Amino acid sequence: MGLLNSLLDVARKAVSEAIKQSQEQAQQQPRPQSTPAPAPAAYEPARPVVTDWNAYFAEILRTEFPQYGVVENVPVTDLAGFDTEMAKLYKKRPMQAYKAEWGAPYTFVLYANGGPAGIVMLGSGHSHDQNVKYLIARMYAKKLGLPYINFYTQMPNERDYVIGRIRRFMNA
Repeated sequence: MGLLNSLLDVARKAVSEAIKQSQEQAQQQPRPQSTPAPAPAAYEPARPVVTDWNAYFAEILRTEFPQYGVVENVPVTDLAGFDTEMAKLYKKRPMQAYKAEWGAPYTFVLYANGGPAGIVMLGSGHSHDQNVKYLIARMYAKKLGLPYINFYTQMPNERDYVIGRIRRFMNA
């Protein structure tokens, strides 16, 4: 222990000396003249800050996809019934029973021709993709053969991006 303390003392003194020399050199060097501020970059309008993601997406769905009826906050059981499924949601639990009512409610369900046509799900952060409630909801959407489109609310989700992505998934 004494040898370790001696080595630490030597290291501390060496670091202190190096810092002291660096400060002395910095004081001896002439200070540069102030440089002019860089020219401003091309004007880029500020992105609007979205505070209500549900309202933002609801407006896009209603105006850009009028061929679909839109229903918000739909429980998984409204589409899948009260089903119990054996599914592989996690690697460590290859076959475990999951109930439809455990799934996170679908943020938006798009309806066409008297039935569900697709699902738009909002989540905060990539962790929602690993949350069992979202995994169950996605599993039932897949089981029902419905496109499941998820968006992360911490991302910009610019209008054109949202519209393009929904069109790709819905083949609209």
